[in-house]
Amino acid sequence: MRVVITDPNLRPLSDELESLLPVGTETVWATTSDAVLEALVDADVLVGPAFTQEMAEIAPGIRLVQVAGAGTDRIDAKALDGIILANTYNHENSIAEYIVWALIALRRQLPQADAALRQGRWLSPVYDAALPQPHSLASASIGFVGLGHIGRAAWRVLRAFGAEGQAVTGSGRADADGLNWAGDTSQLSRLLNESDAVVVSAPLTDATRGIVGAAELKTLGRDGVLVNVARGPLVQEQALYDALRDRTIRGAALDVWYSYPSPDGQGKPATAPFGELDNVLLTPHVSGITRQTFLGRVQDIAANITALAQGNELRNVVQL
Repeated sequence: MRVVITDPNLRPLSDELESLLPVGTETVWATTSDAVLEALVDADVLVGPAFTQEMAEIAPGIRLVQVAGAGTDRIDAKALDGIILANTYNHENSIAEYIVWALIALRRQLPQADAALRQGRWLSPVYDAALPQPHSLASASIGFVGLGHIGRAAWRVLRAFGAEGQAVTGSGRADADGLNWAGDTSQLSRLLNESDAVVVSAPLTDATRGIVGAAELKTLGRDGVLVNVARGPLVQEQALYDALRDRTIRGAALDVWYSYPSPDGQGKPATAPFGELDNVLLTPHVSGITRQTFLGRVQDIAANITALAQGNELRNVVQL
């Protein structure tokens, strides 16, 4: 079996991945467009984030396209034509860590305290009676926009801190214990009104694009914070910038963006100048990027390739 791997994020774990594959598997690591097309000619499996009609035409023997992550937005559904498509997750615990960090930092204004102390100012209610005492997570009411594997992992941790929670999902159902309530997205306004913090972790679809705009942010309110670990365009860019600039909400943590860089990692993440604001945490889509995430993905990928070789059922099969 010939496996072509195009995802550079797996390269640091090449030894681990290859050790788990069936005996006799040939692996080809290809990153440039020309190298990928050349390698695909006799390939049985493609492990990577993208699959096009051109790739399908040059690789008639492909039986499995295995995405080394959750997103399948770069897969041409028409190009599959009977080819199995699967993805993998294993990032939920790492992203849950990020969400907890972000909520604590935003609600207790820790970045502002750090910046002030660097200038000699002790930004604390102990030294400034005008400052309110911050709230811990035990007092938080967390609203989830989407409650898939990421939202559920975050909720398990936040519930352990004593937080309360509620969720809106596309189906109106939520497979999680201990929530105050769950409903469909028609109840988004209620969710925002009842929440101190909102975690956006829903998939980006035509129905969810721009689901959080100016009216929704106003409903979240001046003490509310937002964490987006889903996709940038779920939250309207200009509306979010305006709400942060005008203190319509207290703050936000943004790990997903409206534009992405060139391969050298250079490029602005948005048109609006979020970097000029002091009430937003900016991170370059790193919430799920840990070694533990990719070790889990390597195990899933190897398990699917082994199942394919043995004629067994594959995991995380995706229907586009």
